[in-house]
Amino acid sequence: MKRVVTISDLHCGHESGLTPPGWQTKGTIHTGKRNKLNAISKEIWGWYERKIQELKPIHCLIVNGDCIDGPGKKSGGTEQITTDMEEQCKMAEVAIKKAEAEHIVITYGTAYHTGQAEDWENILAFNVKADKIGSHEWIDVEGVVFDCKHHVGSSSIPHGRQTAISKEHLWAQLWQAHDLQPKGAVILRSHVHYYGYCGGEDWIAFTTPPLQGMGSKFGARRCSGLVDVGLLNFDCEGGEFSWQAHIAKLAKQKAQALRF
Repeated sequence: MKRVVTISDLHCGHESGLTPPGWQTKGTIHTGKRNKLNAISKEIWGWYERKIQELKPIHCLIVNGDCIDGPGKKSGGTEQITTDMEEQCKMAEVAIKKAEAEHIVITYGTAYHTGQAEDWENILAFNVKADKIGSHEWIDVEGVVFDCKHHVGSSSIPHGRQTAISKEHLWAQLWQAHDLQPKGAVILRSHVHYYGYCGGEDWIAFTTPPLQGMGSKFGARRCSGLVDVGLLNFDCEGGEFSWQAHIAKLAKQKAQALRF
């Protein structure tokens, strides 16, 4: 049996992103909202560190995009622990190396976060000695093929969340019919910051949970949907697999009503 773990949307550098201890209070004044975001990031890191330890040994770690958050231009860097992209890559490096995985594959994230004129995730891939970084990757572990790409569409309605990943499967079938890509048994997409899955007789498709908590200005002010924080693992052997979703229950994220 070989274990595959997939993580995504770390958004290292954002105040609610996956933040190793050495950066958890850097560059911010922790009062009010920022104090809460710091508490959330500490809780996420503690959960991640414990969970990744429980899942070892890890044969392959799939890092499915948005490892860093970028300079935060749309909010003037006001949500960033640091706007230094190189330092954000160091944060993500610490997180990825925690897995001690035998193999690492990374997919590129959203250009707004990871670099529009350059791909900063290339630096990260080099530093963690990744086997590969690419836009769309297929990984065969024990005869189970993972079809991995960061981007996928979203939905503003709860019952529409599986439509986009069903569409990904249909497009994959068409590419396969033209003999242009491998047949993936497991389709992995990220980007939308929620966990979900759907499938059929010989396929299953997932949207992977992020490792960034709630607290971005865009999410808080513009979005309505539930956010999941977590990761997935797959145990593969002889062309068969089982999977488990690990979703963090974060006490610090729970909203409280004002009392007067």
